Amino acid sequence: SSYFSEIVILLLGADLISVSWEETGLDKRIALKALCLIGPSIKQQIAVWFLLPAVLSTVLPNAVVCAVLIPIAVSMLRYIGDQEISKSAAGPIILAPIAWGAGIGGLGSPLGGAMNLVAVNYFEEFTGKEFLYIDWLVRLLPVLVIILLCNLAYLFLIRPKIKSLNGTKEYFSSLYKELPKFNRDETISLILFALPTLLAFLRPLFDDFLPGMKPAYIFLLFGIISFVISKKDGEMLLTWNRAEKGIIWGLLMLFAGGQALGGLINDTGASKAIADIVCSFRLTGGFFTILIFVAFTVLLSEISSNTAAAAIAVPIVVSVTTGLGLNSIPYVFITAAAFNCAYVLPTSIRAIPIGYGLSPKYLFKNGLVLTLIGIIVISILGYLMITFWPGFSTL
Repeated sequence: SSYFSEIVILLLGADLISVSWEETGLDKRIALKALCLIGPSIKQQIAVWFLLPAVLSTVLPNAVVCAVLIPIAVSMLRYIGDQEISKSAAGPIILAPIAWGAGIGGLGSPLGGAMNLVAVNYFEEFTGKEFLYIDWLVRLLPVLVIILLCNLAYLFLIRPKIKSLNGTKEYFSSLYKELPKFNRDETISLILFALPTLLAFLRPLFDDFLPGMKPAYIFLLFGIISFVISKKDGEMLLTWNRAEKGIIWGLLMLFAGGQALGGLINDTGASKAIADIVCSFRLTGGFFTILIFVAFTVLLSEISSNTAAAAIAVPIVVSVTTGLGLNSIPYVFITAAAFNCAYVLPTSIRAIPIGYGLSPKYLFKNGLVLTLIGIIVISILGYLMITFWPGFSTL
């Protein structure tokens, strides 16, 4: 059942829709349009290359966001004369933030990645009712904003050897002008993504008379519609041949396998054994408990993947908090913030800039600081919200 759960269906539908973006070139247009606003200042460059992928990855797979933006950034660097990224003064401070922003940006909504849907699945099992996406947005968007600001503050403290990149704004403007006019096909692919996203968040308005139309089936429906809409040239917007190559099958298997392993950990009593070890720290549910949960989850995210970390950490957190007689809901929200917080090792999407020449040493050195910032910020915010915000602990 883990391999055909509603969450896997949602991922499949979202993948189908995002493939149509690539087919029509809409993904590149949106990225270039945003990048046209960048000035030559290195701080402006850092801010945009970090915040743009963070925003995009709230609703798009972070692997897709990273894979689209990294080549554009490399092209820009080569345009200004940095042919070898490994020797570029500006390369590291531009490429690394793309991977970091795309990674942490997934925290912004349940659509930000399969790891978030692990938490959603547990919320629904725990409460016995459908989880509304607006609940995620209200509780975790403020956390994301604060983490982004703290991360950006640190990135501004990194002093590259150059202070500006002359000609970059003109370069992006010239690239954008070379694109064909915004056409019917791009409009359709944008609508096919915007509508299911909007409907997922407006679910409370129609769940009474359409109880079965959950976000998973909304996205799958619009993904299927992509196969029956013709482009301007007469071809279908999406064919199975293109979809088969564009769908991130590994992500679907990783998520489903993580879910199955999570169930295995629970059913065999392994989660209880681990919970007993964690409880040996004499946890009480206060700040120290939150710090242990966050550090443990972040470590899992670094050495495995966000999705695998979510599948392992969430049942353990639920088991420990239940054993302590605590309400698990706020701790799962805090854990969700933690498994989106990975910066150090060249695993997952962080391998993409490494492949283009970014030094792993640079990623490790600065990613370690960002990880420590994330652990501290999430722990403090989590403790404050549990203590002073009653609504954070209810659904």
